[in-house]
Amino acid sequence: MTLRTPGRDRATDREALVAAVASATGVGTDAVRAGRVCPHCSATDHGRPWATVGDVPVEVSLSRAPGVVALAVGPSSLGVDVERVSRVAAAPLDAFTVRERARARGDGTRLAAMWAVKEAVLKRDGRGLRVDPCAVEVDLDRAVAVFEGTEHPVIVLFPAADTVLAVAADGITVTVAA
Repeated sequence: MTLRTPGRDRATDREALVAAVASATGVGTDAVRAGRVCPHCSATDHGRPWATVGDVPVEVSLSRAPGVVALAVGPSSLGVDVERVSRVAAAPLDAFTVRERARARGDGTRLAAMWAVKEAVLKRDGRGLRVDPCAVEVDLDRAVAVFEGTEHPVIVLFPAADTVLAVAADGITVTVAA
């Protein structure tokens, strides 16, 4: 997992993803191919990121928030989301269940963390926000999200002021590099 300042454009962020895959797999950047593809329309200008080393797929996820990009590389399916707490806390999101609102107790930081977890779980699933975020029930105290009847362990970190990072990777160890 790498947190960095966003590049000047999406191509620069793609280059950073290639570098993260190369670093995680111990190969040169010339051995890594990466891009995006939408699983619904097959367009390559948006959608889920992908990467390969040779012909072997490598699991990746990418998220952007103002002033920060999160890049994740792992051995199995994963999803990552990074958010600015103040931005999420100020947004009128209708994405929380009654139980989640009760657990948050009006705390904007908890709501932002729950939102980040929902996005990470849905990115891991591959459907993203095509799925109603209320379909993911987040329990921060237990560090789990329930989606389609299955409990998914999640990791929530606050790596900097006003920043929440959520990773859905079903319990793999997460190391964050700046």
